[in-house]
Amino acid sequence: MGPFLGEFIGTAILILLGNGVVANVVLNQTKGNNSGWIVITFGWGMAVFTAVFVVGQFSGAHINPAVTVGLAVAGLFDWAMVGPYIAAQLLGAFTGAVLVWLAYKDHFAATEDGPAKLAVHSTGPAIRNTGSNLITEIIGTIMLVFGVFYLASPGFFNPADGEMLTAIVINGQEVGFGLGALSALPVGLLVLAIGLSLGGPTGYAINPARDLGPRIAHAVLPIPNKGDSDWGYSWIPIAGPIAGAVIAALLFGALS
Repeated sequence: MGPFLGEFIGTAILILLGNGVVANVVLNQTKGNNSGWIVITFGWGMAVFTAVFVVGQFSGAHINPAVTVGLAVAGLFDWAMVGPYIAAQLLGAFTGAVLVWLAYKDHFAATEDGPAKLAVHSTGPAIRNTGSNLITEIIGTIMLVFGVFYLASPGFFNPADGEMLTAIVINGQEVGFGLGALSALPVGLLVLAIGLSLGGPTGYAINPARDLGPRIAHAVLPIPNKGDSDWGYSWIPIAGPIAGAVIAALLFGALS
């Protein structure tokens, strides 16, 4: 499996399991209907754990444009690879959302609440306030990316011996750092903690692909009575995580 396919599959797994748990909680007549926020946050943590564990060895399991950009800003990932990685992540997120729709198609039809159907696909604020919503996404992503820098295992490039551990190798060339299988559990637990502690205001996108790919799927899929895709809010789960990732990378560089 190549790195781009790894990012595609990893992000598809992330959305299949992450958005899948939201569908189970918010759509009508499911086994998990109304089981609550704790179930959603735990499901997202396990989605991250699974995705990182499965594809970490192939692509570094960024599965998030914010992580990719943060690693590049920190000098741990080749900028030339950022665009292709983000493209693979967006395609994977769209695909994962389509799979969730196929799995829950009857329950989408049984649900009259249009905003609930959008919530299965993408995030939205509990209280709509542009400044506050943007700040919340920035803070959550700072915690995610800063945590990734220190939780990822086994390590970064070691200038003492010139060895890069957990490096992504393309055509025999080490191009950057990623997450390996040993990073899966701590990073999954970090996402769980972010959801429990900081997810209340905006639903903690902390990942532009996680929000944009499924939002596009919501717009194009034949979901009955789905309402609009709230494009007016859609820039916040993109700009906030990217800004947070840059801040986290700069903070990591200042402390290193």
